[in-house]
Amino acid sequence: MTRRTDWAEYDAGSAGTDADAYGTDDGTLGAADGAYGAGSAAVPSGEGGARRRGGRRRRRERAEPFAEDGGATSSSRAEKGEPPRDPVEQARAICLRLLTGTPRTRKQLGDALRKREIPDEVAEEVLSRFEEVGLINDSAFADAWVESRHHGRGLARRALARELRTKGVDSTLIDAAVSQLDSEQEEETARELVARKLRATRGLDRDKRLRRLAGMLARKGYPEGMALRVVRQALEEEGEDTDFLGDESF
Repeated sequence: MTRRTDWAEYDAGSAGTDADAYGTDDGTLGAADGAYGAGSAAVPSGEGGARRRGGRRRRRERAEPFAEDGGATSSSRAEKGEPPRDPVEQARAICLRLLTGTPRTRKQLGDALRKREIPDEVAEEVLSRFEEVGLINDSAFADAWVESRHHGRGLARRALARELRTKGVDSTLIDAAVSQLDSEQEEETARELVARKLRATRGLDRDKRLRRLAGMLARKGYPEGMALRVVRQALEEEGEDTDFLGDESF
């Protein structure tokens, strides 16, 4: 993923403001937090904790409420006679906050903007610009997802493709990402998964062990034929007789 500093290419002034004002997930201002800390430190120690708490309450009461997207609520703006916040500015702030620390697909960000009632034409404009500067990159997202979920969770290509579809990644990008894994890599990972789970099945009868281990692989997206072959080999290495095991589906 492109570093956040790439946003400067888009709108350095706006990005700096957004990063300062919307850097926290709960929408509170970093500057306000600093002011609270300074105010607390300024209270003489002899006054006790009550005065410090009272000062904090008064400052919070004066603080302007903030909406979920990090900006002032429409009601507070209306009370002050301020115009509604510019939708483009609002969309930028929402996307920047959601992208902080976590890559997102274009669809995920689009869904978030729609949920916050950002006009479609504004959402398209902002999302397209984010793609241009590399803050949205579905291809890189898909590649990283496959790498992480295969090695971290042992998911096979079929399961990985299913997850990427739910995140709105284009089918062409999905195909390119899952092609990083070939059948040999999948089978090797399947063997590692079975080896880790094999001990927990000891003491069960042979058929039950087969079903449990093969079912585990199936849930992770491994083809049935590969799953049965890998499990049978593992059981044979433990001395189990698998000659009469059926080939029925698990």
